[in-house]
Amino acid sequence: MRLLLLLLLSATTLFSQAQQITGLAKDENGAPLGGVTVSLIRTTDSSIIKLAVTKPAGTYSFSGIREGNYKVKATYVGYKPAFTPGFSFHSADMTIPELKLTKVPANLGNVTVTAIKPMVEVKVDKTILNVEGTINAVGSNALELLRKSPGVLLDKDDNISLAGKNGVQVYIDGRSTPLSGQDLANYLKTLQSSQIEAIELITNPSAKYDAAGNAGIINIRLKKNKSLGTNGSVNAGWNISKNAKYNSGFSLNYRNKNINIFSNYNYNYTPNEQNITIKRTVLDSFFNQQGTIFDLRKAHNFKIGADYFINKKNTVGVMVNGILADPVSISHTQTYISNTTTNTVDRLLVAENQNNMKRHNANINLNYNYIDPKGTSLVVNADHGSYDLNSDQYQPNYYYDASGQVKLNSVIYHMLSPAQINIHSIKADYEQNFGKGKLGIGVKSAWVKTDNDFQRFNVNGFTEELDKDRSNHFVYKENINAGYLNYNRQYKKLMFQAGLRVENTVSEGVTDGLKLNGTAYTDSLSSFKRTYTDLFPSAAITFNKNPKKQWSLTYSRRIDRPAYQDLNPFEFKLDEYTFMKGNINLRPQYTNSFGITHTYNYKLNIALNYSHVKDLFTAIIDTTEKSKAFVSKKNLATQDIASLTVSYPFQYKSYSLFTNISTNYSKYQADFGAGRKVDLAAFGFNLFVQNSLKFAKTWTAELSGFYNAPTVYQGNFKGKSIYSVDAGLSRQLMKGKTTIKASVSDVFNSLKFRASSDFAGQTMNVTYRQESRQFKLSINYRFGNNGVKPAKQHVSGAEEETKRVQQSSGVIGN
Repeated sequence: MRLLLLLLLSATTLFSQAQQITGLAKDENGAPLGGVTVSLIRTTDSSIIKLAVTKPAGTYSFSGIREGNYKVKATYVGYKPAFTPGFSFHSADMTIPELKLTKVPANLGNVTVTAIKPMVEVKVDKTILNVEGTINAVGSNALELLRKSPGVLLDKDDNISLAGKNGVQVYIDGRSTPLSGQDLANYLKTLQSSQIEAIELITNPSAKYDAAGNAGIINIRLKKNKSLGTNGSVNAGWNISKNAKYNSGFSLNYRNKNINIFSNYNYNYTPNEQNITIKRTVLDSFFNQQGTIFDLRKAHNFKIGADYFINKKNTVGVMVNGILADPVSISHTQTYISNTTTNTVDRLLVAENQNNMKRHNANINLNYNYIDPKGTSLVVNADHGSYDLNSDQYQPNYYYDASGQVKLNSVIYHMLSPAQINIHSIKADYEQNFGKGKLGIGVKSAWVKTDNDFQRFNVNGFTEELDKDRSNHFVYKENINAGYLNYNRQYKKLMFQAGLRVENTVSEGVTDGLKLNGTAYTDSLSSFKRTYTDLFPSAAITFNKNPKKQWSLTYSRRIDRPAYQDLNPFEFKLDEYTFMKGNINLRPQYTNSFGITHTYNYKLNIALNYSHVKDLFTAIIDTTEKSKAFVSKKNLATQDIASLTVSYPFQYKSYSLFTNISTNYSKYQADFGAGRKVDLAAFGFNLFVQNSLKFAKTWTAELSGFYNAPTVYQGNFKGKSIYSVDAGLSRQLMKGKTTIKASVSDVFNSLKFRASSDFAGQTMNVTYRQESRQFKLSINYRFGNNGVKPAKQHVSGAEEETKRVQQSSGVIGN
């Protein structure tokens, strides 16, 4: 019944025949005005139905408009807003009276423009989730928001996949993060929804983006000041489930015609309890593990920066941001160990695990931006980032007899794993008009160094002895130098874009440990070095003879390089029978993707894609010492993926609905020898629905949900279906300056991960869940001036970098 309710959320999607409204914008002297922003506004509730920009001849049009009463508003820098009289639109195309704009007086301080963003926007190459205005995003972190995003899947280890493909590259404000796996998940958990403006799922990046990320790019855009004068906001939130959680923050900004200063700070306190069950059979042993994990995340997030507008064409800027987090994870597990031949419990393993972690990150960006109104631009960014990570893990393991009353023996470990990551990069992007199109040229150099010192101690009473066989020091360096050419041009009936990116990679890893040589330990040094150069072409063609029926063809080649954690050969112990281990032989994986997209009536979007992945790497659970399991990443030979995505936005008066359906078929094949084979075919289905209803002028209600059909995670885990429904209300007070939001996440408490695996003579069943059903309450108060400058807007280098990620890279010219 609950699943039926979720499916019925999308049943109200309707289609209608498109009709057109056309008009003309002129200045006070009767000359046509190009570049004017025009808004079609419903007179009954003043909501914005569509936006458009006038052509050089001053003309504009709105298509796909339903019958109703409307008016049109025009805004242009340096001019007063203009309105048409109200009019009734029926079934026939119509031309409305001209809009005449007059210049603003020289002493006008500011102009306030208010628009309502849709919750979800779908474009040819990407989907945008506008988090800032979404009620059900309240009290969530970035990872939880991704879990509920269209086409995004997370497994029990928080590995991210998009449209059935792993290898997603995560960006923050247009800059890639060096983290992956649990480090990336922990980082995203520190980003609160109150800091996030939007999440962009970019499935077809152009040549100007880094080639990393075979599934594409997820860009998380953080909020930034765009208003004139002094302004800011304060916010606070409280969530309750099994444990109470809270967050708070503020922003303070100042902007005039010469300088823009912006800052914000957020703090979150998030205790969370998780329950996990793992049932594993190997040879004649059966392990039934049940445990509880308690995580406590306390994080401080900050950002401060300034842009200086030298003149109308040149801007310089600086920005510093970071996160200071010290999470603690405490787990308690009981593993009943049985003999499958007698079906009796032999002994009981009770494992306690406390991990005190440090996750500190600081970044600095220096940028320069030159923009010529004639079409020439140059953006230069220099970045430095540092990550100070540490794990202090204490793990006692106690063995009892079958009754659980008599202790047989104990094994206690203490593990220290400090890590330092330093990143330096510099890039330049240049664009100019060329051959009736736009030519882009860019270069980038990036250097990454990671230093991880893993020490494992065997604890005996009050003494600790270094386990020299399982301790090591791993240093990994990577240098990537890249350059690209990108060209796009609009022809009469089509738009063409083509690009070529070249990347040279030099990576080196050195492991320094101790090895037993006879009766004494001696230094053991091992290393690897790889150098390779790859070409990454991309292309897109959009047939737009009839704007209401557009077709697009796309192609791209991309790469995923192994993360340093996946290359480090040291053993990281989870408990007595489970540990993780890196693989120095892990190779990059390459993906060739082809796509065809049809957009009808500016709303219905249908995308069909095919990808072939070579040397796919994924986490494999293998066996060692007969009954012990270790997790390691290996190249899983090949993966073929076909996906189909259909999305449609619907609006009727103050009600809006967005529906997204994603399906994919994957084929995994691998043969590791000795009978260890992987031959899996997987079908995936994802439904995402978002409803919104505005009523009584200041109230908004939301109902959203997703459903994922059974599928395969990471090439070897067969996952069962999973779904969730969220509901929320918001109200605006004090003339819109204060917003109160309340919501319930996972209303039916259905967000539970279940999966099974059968590999290398080992079968495994996993069940995992956390505090997903929560009541959330938040309040946000905005103060100061919210107007925008009535002068030419300067765009800083940092803003330009984010803007590029916002633009349609695969089809629309940048």
